[in-house]
Amino acid sequence: MAKIVNREEMAQGTIILNEIEAPRISQKAKPGQFVILQADETGERIPLTMADTNPDKGTITIIYMVVGKSTARFKDLQVGDEFYALIGPLGKPTHIENFGKVICVGGGTGIAVLHPITRALKEAGNDVTTILGSRSYDLLIMEEQMNAASTNLHICTDDGSHGHHGFVTDVLKDVLEKGDIDLVVAIGPIPMMKFCSLITKEYNTKTFVSLNPIMVDGTGMCGCCRVSVGNDTKFACVDGPEFDGHKVDFDELSKRLASYLDDEKKSLEAYENCKA
Repeated sequence: MAKIVNREEMAQGTIILNEIEAPRISQKAKPGQFVILQADETGERIPLTMADTNPDKGTITIIYMVVGKSTARFKDLQVGDEFYALIGPLGKPTHIENFGKVICVGGGTGIAVLHPITRALKEAGNDVTTILGSRSYDLLIMEEQMNAASTNLHICTDDGSHGHHGFVTDVLKDVLEKGDIDLVVAIGPIPMMKFCSLITKEYNTKTFVSLNPIMVDGTGMCGCCRVSVGNDTKFACVDGPEFDGHKVDFDELSKRLASYLDDEKKSLEAYENCKA
């Protein structure tokens, strides 16, 4: 059991923050790693990369978007309630060192995943330019925290309600044009990561992306989280979740996730109808 000690509704209630009691995980977790949570005994196991850890309090923070029945069940949990199961930290942590000039690009709930990575890169001495994107300003999360974790911060919104009117790829290209960049980390929706990787490939700039495919056990046994990276099949749960963005087959990944998300939407509609 893992108790929720703090809860916030973000982005018009579609994105939820939970701070959860997890003393042992908070002591060991590193940026880029994830946990698997289960709301109740019959619930689905959901992998979520940690947005923050607090070893002093013995807590971890997760941020998720409500997209299906399982995440809707997560949203029902309030402060004082407990997740039935929580395991982690899982996956390989982000390699952190002083690379030099780094660009961190985040979109949607990927911003939460990007936060501890950006902070660690800045603490390691990197000059960190962060580019965040969302459809509109009211859907943007963690602007204040990301500003504190970055050397420079750029905001992009599709509708122009805040910052640059356009996509993160517009600003990414501008920053790449202005100087030598040693590393790019892009985390967010698959199309965003795909096009960021295509742009950075033109500049021969090393790029990492964090993948969140379908996952069940989190230990590499089930094979559900397989992704094609270069000429190899990798398991995101044990080989990742971070991979070379220039080698990931994003089209294959998109097709596999599309069928799953359709089922998730149907399950969410059924769940809401039952509650009503």
